[in-house]
Amino acid sequence: MRYQITHRVTLVGAFTNVVLAVAKIVFGWLGQSQALIADGLHSFSDLLSDGLVLLGARFGGQQADEDHPYGHRRIETLATVAMGLLLLLVAGGIVWDSIERLMVPLEIHPPSWLALSIALVSILSKEALYHYTRHAANQINSQLLHANAWHHRSDALSSIVVFISIGGSMAGIFWLDIAGAIIVAMMIGHIGWLLVWRNIQELIDTSVSPEQVSNIQQIIREVPGVKSLHQLRTRQMGGAILADVHILVACDLTVSEGHQISNVVHQSLLKASHDICDVIVHIDPEDDEEQPRNSDLPLRDTVLTQLQQKWQHIPAAKHIHHINLHYLAGKISMDIHLSADIVENFAQARHIAEQFSSSAKDLVYIKQIRVYIDPYPSLSDNK
Repeated sequence: MRYQITHRVTLVGAFTNVVLAVAKIVFGWLGQSQALIADGLHSFSDLLSDGLVLLGARFGGQQADEDHPYGHRRIETLATVAMGLLLLLVAGGIVWDSIERLMVPLEIHPPSWLALSIALVSILSKEALYHYTRHAANQINSQLLHANAWHHRSDALSSIVVFISIGGSMAGIFWLDIAGAIIVAMMIGHIGWLLVWRNIQELIDTSVSPEQVSNIQQIIREVPGVKSLHQLRTRQMGGAILADVHILVACDLTVSEGHQISNVVHQSLLKASHDICDVIVHIDPEDDEEQPRNSDLPLRDTVLTQLQQKWQHIPAAKHIHHINLHYLAGKISMDIHLSADIVENFAQARHIAEQFSSSAKDLVYIKQIRVYIDPYPSLSDNK
């Protein structure tokens, strides 16, 4: 749908540019207006911008593939930068032409009312095209179409300069043409600079606005099970928002429950804003911005290999049926589950727990060992 809307709007703009260009050149020649002829040639140059829009929309709207797993939206961003540069060139051309006309005055023949009428039609047509394109850009959130809309607005301003030039020439006030051209050139240059600057910020992964960040944070905090969040990072790609975030959940949750909370966070953000197209959610059992990192701690296989060597003299070690490891605050806490049939009384259970704890005292990464006696076997109701 995105490409279809862009394609339709751009073709309407291209057709309008061709009609206006021909009309300006023909009636500029018949009406003896060099300014109108120049504006007609300018309208033909607009076809280049329409081609950039179609190119950016065509390739930027392609689906993700093996070589481009995040899609091709950055093509649209690059095309928008090119559009901004084109506006800067147009502005520079108007200023250059104005200076030449100021330094080397040419013989000016008063134009006719026919040329003035065509200039007025051009203003109205380009302004209508601006609003039409801008509406479509807002509909699909396309920076590229926004850029082309402002290009149409710049053409309307150029036609205003032509209108003033023709009117001033007819009234004998020739300097209005130069003053108006320079003012319009400054406006066009400002628009072009904003397009280039904003999209370069997107290319270097600048974050979204503080208001958008705050809204994303609020949505995440409202998800049940999320205690807090940190390391929220956002960036834009072709008008879409990509984000990744760390959320803090209770440390005693199962992997699947923590994963389910992350799924809800992901879906909540996608539903809350059409601008958000991708979210990566990282689950944390603790705030790893403040607590010591656990990256140097050994994994399960290494931990159990070292402990099993120390548990050889403990008879109860043969009856372990489950072990949980908790990586928190730079240490490992361990839960050992034993079958109840090997324990006769509380004193014996306490003695077994002390044996396991004492055996790991020289392992500095072990914070504590908790022993659980399971009185009943695991029950399940398979359906």
